[in-house]
Amino acid sequence: MTTLPMPSLRLTAAAAVALTLWSGGTAHANTIPGKTTTPSGGAEGKNVFASASYSNIKVTQVSGPTGGKRGSISSTDVNWKPPPCWYEPVFTPEQLKEFSETVGLGYVSPHVSWGGVKLWTDHYRDSKDATNWNDDSFSSASGYDDYNLGKEGYFWRGVAPDTADPDSWGCDRVMFWQNAGEIPAVPNAPTPKILAEYAYNKVEVPGTEIELRPTARSTVNLPTWVWLDKGTFQEVKVRAELPNTGLWAETTAKPVALHLDPGTPDATVYPASGDCTINDDGSIGTPYTAGKASEAPPCGITYLRATDGSPYQLKASVTWQITWQGSDGTGGDLPNGTFDTTQGIDVQEIQSVNR
Repeated sequence: MTTLPMPSLRLTAAAAVALTLWSGGTAHANTIPGKTTTPSGGAEGKNVFASASYSNIKVTQVSGPTGGKRGSISSTDVNWKPPPCWYEPVFTPEQLKEFSETVGLGYVSPHVSWGGVKLWTDHYRDSKDATNWNDDSFSSASGYDDYNLGKEGYFWRGVAPDTADPDSWGCDRVMFWQNAGEIPAVPNAPTPKILAEYAYNKVEVPGTEIELRPTARSTVNLPTWVWLDKGTFQEVKVRAELPNTGLWAETTAKPVALHLDPGTPDATVYPASGDCTINDDGSIGTPYTAGKASEAPPCGITYLRATDGSPYQLKASVTWQITWQGSDGTGGDLPNGTFDTTQGIDVQEIQSVNR
């Protein structure tokens, strides 16, 4: 049986029949659950080879803090998203021979799986053609002779972290051969920019541990000073490399601003925009010192109403400027990212006694 949750423009009844029947196995076009492409286990594992949601891209942190609470940034551009799919080298001829003749169950493209040894051996060993599903004409993919054993190169397959994304159908060409040292001349072939965009969601930045004065409890109509010490936030750089291609990219996140949301409309924020910029020395705001209790801080909040059993939820959001550079000398900007933390703030009234 074949399940085909493709966009309707890619499907016809005849195409479904064409996909299904080769003697000795069944091809399925369906969706792989899960969205992560973080490597989990060795790339030599048969389960890895069987999955087209797995990526061989290796991401390592080059610089920046590694301890404490950290988290992924969120893009400030609601329309931006990471690459929906790309192609990667997956098998050597020897690996494909072993997989085809011993497992014979896995994805030959992000949305099409082959279940049955004969499907794999027919195409990759015995030179029988297959069908590409990455275009409206369902073009033919020429078969291979004995897995290209003795040749230097790799079989490449599409990777789609989220197969529910309609754009992930752009990489559904049946797994194909590419000579060693070459990048295939096909749409959605990997580039340094794709690696940089992939790494965007792998950047982990430190949590926003802001300093507050007074620390325990704020007082109505008296400013609460907010700051981040010099060196609290450092830029974070990660490197993404695609093995066996020579392609790499480094994505850098640099903190540029702190935004304060007091958690209530009954408050005055400093500055009025709530955006506290980074100082030249890397700090944000100005530390509180004795004698400044009544002064308006360069970065802070004055609460105008006391809390009543439930603290206000002060949200501190750091904006991170994202840039990248790649192995071919290219580079540029990616959308800014933000990382938020929230903490409770109790606000008290000043009690006075008249005689």
